Amino acid sequence: MPAFCLYNLTNQLIKIMPSVTAKSRLGSRRRPVESRAAILRAAVREFAQEGIAGARTDAIAKAAGVNKALLYYYFEDKEALYGAVLDQVFRGLLENVLPVFARDLTSGQEILTYVGVHFDYIASHPLYPRIVQGEMMRVSRGKVGQIQRVSKEYFHPLFSRIENTLKQGIASGEFRAVHVQHFIQSMGSVIVSYFNSAPVMKLMTGIDPMTPERISERRAAVLDFISAALFQKPLNPRATSSKLQGACK
Repeated sequence: MPAFCLYNLTNQLIKIMPSVTAKSRLGSRRRPVESRAAILRAAVREFAQEGIAGARTDAIAKAAGVNKALLYYYFEDKEALYGAVLDQVFRGLLENVLPVFARDLTSGQEILTYVGVHFDYIASHPLYPRIVQGEMMRVSRGKVGQIQRVSKEYFHPLFSRIENTLKQGIASGEFRAVHVQHFIQSMGSVIVSYFNSAPVMKLMTGIDPMTPERISERRAAVLDFISAALFQKPLNPRATSSKLQGACK
């Protein structure tokens, strides 16, 4: 083979090798953080689409670019992987919303800031509500699943903070005398339901609910709705929304 052909072939191999090496390393134990993160990303999509019963670990491994043996190296079984996905969903939520309750805000500012931050978190992770809904349905079918652990670690700390703020606002006269537990449940539904119903709304209206413009409109509508239901004195929804946009940063 002529020397210039060998030279060209060598250059081509050099260009190809880094990408091949990087891919092989991701599918090995040499990059544990990246490999585990890739598996979790793929698992979020698979569990959101198929639920835990229909999700397949081989599909998750393929989407993550790892082999099945490596998946089981990081996660003992499908249930353990599912638990890690739930932890990612709820730990991320708490890391975003709990600092709101440590700020020097009035009860009203605290609730509306929380609502904005919670909404923004879900908007950034629109598959998460499907996973939560799947776990709720699992419980409704008589399977304990992981809901007890999730409730203790994630639901209860957040619920108690919101409950305390609502009670303070009611005592000060800023809020109406709502039933606190029912209001928390309704508030959560208003924040999340938009993302679960987005595919149906797109079919009914012909408009994509997930565009940035529509999500921004929905965020303002959620703040307006909760404000009207909670506050003794009506708030200006546009002023509230723009003010809280800055407060949530």
